[in-house]
Amino acid sequence: MKTPLHVLLALILLLPGASIVAAQSRADSARLYVARGASWFEKGEIERAISDYDLALAFDPRSIEARLNRAIARARKGDQDGAFDDYTRVLELDPRQYAAWLNRGNIFFNRGDFKAALGDYDRAVAVKPREATAWGNRGLARQGLSNLAGALEDFNQSLKLHRRNPRMWANLGNLKRAVGEVDAALQCFNRAIELDPGLSDAWNETGNLLAEKGDLKGARMAFDRAIDLDPGRAAFFNNRGRALLAGGDPEMAAGDIERALSLDPNLADAWAHRGIIRAERRDYARAIADFDRALELNPRLANTWANRGMALLMQGRTEDAKKSLSRYRELGGKGNPAAEELLREICGRRK
Repeated sequence: MKTPLHVLLALILLLPGASIVAAQSRADSARLYVARGASWFEKGEIERAISDYDLALAFDPRSIEARLNRAIARARKGDQDGAFDDYTRVLELDPRQYAAWLNRGNIFFNRGDFKAALGDYDRAVAVKPREATAWGNRGLARQGLSNLAGALEDFNQSLKLHRRNPRMWANLGNLKRAVGEVDAALQCFNRAIELDPGLSDAWNETGNLLAEKGDLKGARMAFDRAIDLDPGRAAFFNNRGRALLAGGDPEMAAGDIERALSLDPNLADAWAHRGIIRAERRDYARAIADFDRALELNPRLANTWANRGMALLMQGRTEDAKKSLSRYRELGGKGNPAAEELLREICGRRK
């Protein structure tokens, strides 16, 4: 299973650094603290930056620059709730603040609230219709709401405004793949890689698509590159392991799957793939345990229900196998001829 590439770009508004000196007014003092806070931010001193923005707001509670920059610093620190509150206050003070609409939309998006994110991105697009980022992020929100036609329109508009954005080409590639346009998706990911050869997610998605097309050698090369660029991604090892397994090399696949599980013990696909490897070794008891763990993490893995059913049948547990294979059928499983044959034999033909 692929890992979606969600690229949400934040606009950071920072003022140049300055020393704090005597100021003629409270507003002047606030501006100086904002400037020093921005300087701390650029140096990576996030806590100091936030402290200066706090001071700026103490002098001028209506300072949009101080509140917006504090929101960005809070987000960088990981305080998304604090950032959300600051963005909301900025928009109460000035609803024409593009960065606040965009970045608050990103927070909604990362919370999984695509509808609220879409509302904020709509406002960002209205404020700055020539900014590619807002169009692209709105496309992601629409995709999250299953409005694929709307997402396509937004991605195309984003690329019209900024043709050399590799991450937006990758997003478009994900959308093309979602609607079954494999060759078009590959072209998008190839374009993303041309623009940024270090984009590991694009290499990974290229590997997934090549594997779907049966080009297992090309897929492995793409996964190799993704792993070289980002060796800490469990999904990359899992995907290469899947390609090796499909290519008839379960021993090498096993190494990748074990590595994936060591990086992310909650990766359901990796448990499912290790179960397949163990079943091929006729280690059915441990294969079933792996399938059970995969299904605990993601009970909608149709083919894992099928593989579990076949392993149970090999142990002589016919009734349990029938239940597992029936679940495969309920989930609309397909592309597993062995499971379909067993369904006909022990579950009866589809009506």
